[in-house]
Amino acid sequence: MVCPRCIMAVEDIINELGWVIVKIDLGEVIVAKNKNGINWEELKKKLEKIGFELIEDIKIQLVEKIKSLIVQHIHHSEDEELKINYSDYLATETGKDYHYLSTLFSDIENVTIERFIILQKIERVKELIIYDELTLSEIAYKLNYSSVAHLSNQFKQVTGFNPTRFKKLKSHKRKTIDEI
Repeated sequence: MVCPRCIMAVEDIINELGWVIVKIDLGEVIVAKNKNGINWEELKKKLEKIGFELIEDIKIQLVEKIKSLIVQHIHHSEDEELKINYSDYLATETGKDYHYLSTLFSDIENVTIERFIILQKIERVKELIIYDELTLSEIAYKLNYSSVAHLSNQFKQVTGFNPTRFKKLKSHKRKTIDEI
């Protein structure tokens, strides 16, 4: 689950199954056992039907949690919440050592956490450029870049375009969050 609509879709499935949701967040659902028990196969089928999967491997769950935490921060947080140290934040939220998280993430995703963060930030920059409501300076500040030059350099490294050129393109090549 990578957005509020994803949460609603999963919530609808769980409610349809008659289960009680204890907690639901991006990428994580905790349900209470009901009188009929929990039919994991039925849940898997319903999730697959809408393009989701049930992740049972603990290490993969942890990597998905890391991804969800990053996506939540970059795409769904207020400006002030973006000014964080990701290594401390991820270690605190997961209760695991950052070095372990970093190694695990790289092993499973074949990309570092830092690179994943950069890719997410660039997708957010693309979105904000397309909306055309903020200047590049405001976008740089909003996403906690040290300068417009830093944002522009990173943007060009990832997309091959500078932000101004990207803005002028007729077709904006954006990826959905779960494709990044």
